[in-house]
Amino acid sequence: MQSWQLPEHVADVLPTNARQLESAREQLLALFRVHGYELVQPPLMEYSNSLLTHIDAGLSLKTIRVADQISGRQLGIRADITPQVARIDAHLLSANNGINRLCYAGSVLHARPDGFLKTREPLQVGAELYGFTDIAADIEVVDLMLKSMKIADLGELLLSLGHIGVFRALAQSAKLSEEQAAQLLALMQDKDAQAVTSEVRAWKLDGMWAKAFTLLPTLYGGREVLDEARAKLPDLFAVGQALDELQAIFAAFPEQNVHIDLSELRVDNYHTGLLYAAYGSKGHDAVARGGRYDGLGEYFGRSRPATGFSFDLRGFIGRLPKIDRQSVVVVAQEDAQKAKQAIENLREQGQCVIVDYGMEHNGSKDIAGRLKEVGGEWKIIGIN
Repeated sequence: MQSWQLPEHVADVLPTNARQLESAREQLLALFRVHGYELVQPPLMEYSNSLLTHIDAGLSLKTIRVADQISGRQLGIRADITPQVARIDAHLLSANNGINRLCYAGSVLHARPDGFLKTREPLQVGAELYGFTDIAADIEVVDLMLKSMKIADLGELLLSLGHIGVFRALAQSAKLSEEQAAQLLALMQDKDAQAVTSEVRAWKLDGMWAKAFTLLPTLYGGREVLDEARAKLPDLFAVGQALDELQAIFAAFPEQNVHIDLSELRVDNYHTGLLYAAYGSKGHDAVARGGRYDGLGEYFGRSRPATGFSFDLRGFIGRLPKIDRQSVVVVAQEDAQKAKQAIENLREQGQCVIVDYGMEHNGSKDIAGRLKEVGGEWKIIGIN
């Protein structure tokens, strides 16, 4: 193997794309800031139990583990920043019993990629709102997610909605075991309606519950899905509450293209309620995902209502606006020491100044002028 080769699904980001990513990151953090979300920067690694690898099986499979040479304990390299932010809210910011709005932008590392064309090193950007259980918090976060998507050329956005609470209410009322519920949830995630029907028949569930689970994969579409669900699903309080929350999201975004799918349950184990995702017209995969995850902070000592979203900014490469390289002023090597103060003054003003060593360099095509001494003063002379 060549020494320059990288592991599979890991790649360098070269200058053109790096400029795009950094510009987009700055725009996103500025957007979050004016909406009241404060930046946090959790560490890249923690003790693995703090990353919830023992609670969430899917997250555990993604997490790379190493031995800590100092403590001897097992470390995990984060595969998701959300649990870390939940820890910060629950522990380090516990003095605030009200709302904490937090955001982040950092790399995570996956043991395996999420898909054939996915990177194992996503640049995860997201925002989380802690401390408020009302649907208004979800509406605020969904709005911020949709605004965030404007950094890229995604075409017309589709807001996709689901609610894990519907499935869990049915599973609890049907008295499914944890193993049965997990098995059925996996089939729902695979959109295998026939397998769902076969499974509930094999379990010989009461007809009402069997019919409800069989119906879930067919409940997708527009606003009419809510009416159909109210008419056909069992009259459970939790189901009605979930449908009310979905209705509130519809009402909050009257101009937005919205799709409901009550079997769209692609979640991490810590999600507890409303689920939302953004899709662009130029791709088949969700470009951002989020949802409610009340109580995640309990493991860290404080159970709190929470909702938030995240996305891989590196996945937007190729759809971000072009960011031109900054124009360059060059100064001859023999003049560099004499012109030192003039060079520093220009750099403080934001002008890129490089020393010309008489060789081609990576700014050769962007030279705006040369710094030369004219009449005892250093001036930028344009290049014809």
